[in-house]
Amino acid sequence: MSALRLIAGNAHPALGRRVAEIAGAALVPVALAAFADGEARVRIEGDVAGADLYVVQPTSPPVNEHLVALALIADAARAAGAARLTAVVPYFGYARQDTRKSAGEPRSAQMAARILECAGIDRLVAFELHSPALDSAFRIPLVHLEADEAALPLIRAWRLTDLTVVSPDAGGLKRAQRYASALGAPIAVIAKTRPQPDAAAVVAVLGEVRGRSCLIVDDLASTGGTIAAAAQALRHAAAAAVHAFFAHAVMAPTALDRMRSAGVQRIGVTDSIAPVQGTQAAPPEVAEIAPLIARAVARLAGG
Repeated sequence: MSALRLIAGNAHPALGRRVAEIAGAALVPVALAAFADGEARVRIEGDVAGADLYVVQPTSPPVNEHLVALALIADAARAAGAARLTAVVPYFGYARQDTRKSAGEPRSAQMAARILECAGIDRLVAFELHSPALDSAFRIPLVHLEADEAALPLIRAWRLTDLTVVSPDAGGLKRAQRYASALGAPIAVIAKTRPQPDAAAVVAVLGEVRGRSCLIVDDLASTGGTIAAAAQALRHAAAAAVHAFFAHAVMAPTALDRMRSAGVQRIGVTDSIAPVQGTQAAPPEVAEIAPLIARAVARLAGG
């Protein structure tokens, strides 16, 4: 472990520092600045020659800035002689755009992956990807961590009775099945259409939810529209209560109010993304993921 080094990127430095502390990694200082026109500038200020180097940098909003910063840190680390470079990306931006829906669209997830590969990253650790099938977007090894280990203690502490776990769409069904199995609960799914990005229209609730406490589980919330629409459908189907847990709080300033107004009572998230200060009057409950990431780093470093 003596050669293990970690850089806490500018997207979520508190998470990076916490991972380094738990994993016993030396924290390498890095200077990140910008020219007047916004062009990023990076300089690694510690010794990484011969190191097994880990860079903790979610590509959270502003996604493009944090993606470029990660690529520049990686290139700088290679120039400084790092022996092996692993990007730890707790939230992988562009993950929702993993398929080409028409001839005029890019496969943005694959393109973002190529940028990181070209920057010299040897391996990527991701957390709760939008779809596990995204591993095919990477030509480098991908370690995928699921949110369950961090989420379940928080959810169990809520002591929900007569619980049904709900997937807000068919794409999240496997995720909901994992939670339902761990919690010993039945499952329901919301059948919906998506007429445009960041908009969802509910078609039907499939499963028994009448009189039950419903827990919606999803990978992220952006505008809050998907969870709000699911909550309204569950209320219409006579659910006794609606709660939600999602891994990534990619939330617009109005997202939390939107979910609360739709009747979502308890809301849980992880700290994969740095919280936005001053935008939410009543923030959700947070499950810490640094221990999960630190164990993965320690396992990889030991191998």
